[in-house]
Amino acid sequence: LMTYAYSIQQHTTASMSILCCFACPSQGTVQVVEQCGAFRRVAPPGFNCVNCLLCECVRGTVSVRTQMMTVACETKTFDNVFVVLRVAVQYQVIPEKVYEAFYRLTNPASQIEAYVYDVIRSTVPKIELDDVFTIGEELERAVKDSTEARMLEYGYAILDTLVLGIQPEPKVKASMNEIEMQKRLKLAQVHQAEAQKAIDIKLAEARAEAKHLNGVGLARQRSAMVEGF
Repeated sequence: LMTYAYSIQQHTTASMSILCCFACPSQGTVQVVEQCGAFRRVAPPGFNCVNCLLCECVRGTVSVRTQMMTVACETKTFDNVFVVLRVAVQYQVIPEKVYEAFYRLTNPASQIEAYVYDVIRSTVPKIELDDVFTIGEELERAVKDSTEARMLEYGYAILDTLVLGIQPEPKVKASMNEIEMQKRLKLAQVHQAEAQKAIDIKLAEARAEAKHLNGVGLARQRSAMVEGF
């Protein structure tokens, strides 16, 4: 009888080990637990019991760490110059909205990229090329506000946006460098002319002073000769 009871206990323990499993999400991640295909709960990092007897299963893992993606967007400025803007977006899943982040959005990176494209291509074409390099902070703020407002309903928070670079076409960049070089050469010539002008004035003043002194000396010489006669 004791042997039979022990075998029943062993069989029950084995059955429970088969029907009960565990979920251990690592730190910085959570796991979505479903029951019969419906959302049940969010398993936090650490040990979590998943009751397979009640049809519970782990459907997927969601990272709540801060993530960053870089978007390269080509657009045209107001003066018809094509530029490529590289924008870095830092985003994170809101821990209280894991359900929305997991079930309402399949590819958050593509969605964020589309929103960044929309903001840049509606803002930069209204600005000339020279002004694009001076509105970095305004552009970052516009991208962050617009993207954050749209991604909030999907459970994502936009932490920060940074404009990493503005790259015009190589020919345009070369012409801009040439224009800047000519401006600097012109300014250097102006400074050189001003310096030469100052030198000429000083030389003229020195010649005039020398002639004045020569005249004074000649007058004194003649006065002395008259006194001698």
